[in-house]
Amino acid sequence: MTLSVREPFELWCERRRALVEHFLEQILPPADTEPRRLHEAMRYAVLGGGKRIRPLLVFASGEGFGAPTEALLPVAAAVELIHVYSLVHDDLPAMDDDTLRHGRPTVHVAFDEATALLTGDTLQTLAFQLLATPLPNLPANRQLCLVRELARASGSHGMAGGQALDLEATGRKIPLESLQALHRRKTGALIRYAVLAGAYCDEPDAQAHATLERGANALGLLFQITDDILDATADSTTLGKTAGKDERHAKATYVTLLGLEGAIEAARNTLAETLTAFTALGPPAERLCELARFVADRRR
Repeated sequence: MTLSVREPFELWCERRRALVEHFLEQILPPADTEPRRLHEAMRYAVLGGGKRIRPLLVFASGEGFGAPTEALLPVAAAVELIHVYSLVHDDLPAMDDDTLRHGRPTVHVAFDEATALLTGDTLQTLAFQLLATPLPNLPANRQLCLVRELARASGSHGMAGGQALDLEATGRKIPLESLQALHRRKTGALIRYAVLAGAYCDEPDAQAHATLERGANALGLLFQITDDILDATADSTTLGKTAGKDERHAKATYVTLLGLEGAIEAARNTLAETLTAFTALGPPAERLCELARFVADRRR
């Protein structure tokens, strides 16, 4: 089953979010099975919230290059599980210390810190369990590549390493190059993986892969710049998380470094860079272009 790519963008997003939500609901352990508190927390963290941008990127890239939905769906779910695990851990008092996520209490507030740690741990392992299960119509060497690259995107050279750099930069003014390097890991690595993973489920040529990677890297920075702008300009109700937290915690952000107008200009330029790369790929990247604009225009 390969879903049509001719749908209006909003409908396309809605249908794929519904696919991912249903799949996640099925693979997460039932809340009434032991250990019940942990399973309840896992479902609380994952279901019913979030924009699912990373899964949408997997579908946009994979469908553009002809990969079947059956292969893309577990990959999209695995990426989302990694993302949610990172949010659960990032919200902890030892990290970013937040009490609100998707408009409701964070996991460590709704449950407790120990349960939140275990929730993140189990979501991460479930993601790799998904990718280690044979995927339909996907050769073993490409599936192994998916596992290896997700581990890299999540580890010290990717998301976790970026979070470590972010903690080190708190309270300090760092140069723009260091801020970009930080966010290429913390935010960009998983977004880059989501874009490339969809294509891994098919097999674009080397030139197309390089162009796709260029667009994915720019998109990761665009997401973070937009996030920094929203933290500085939106309220908590709109964001669904605590607004103004970056400034209160003296975080290194594009807004604190460039000012609000400078950050808005950086977002505009980074969107143009993203679209230039994706547009060069022609029709296979049309959905990626739409998602890039969605990221730039989002209000939460």
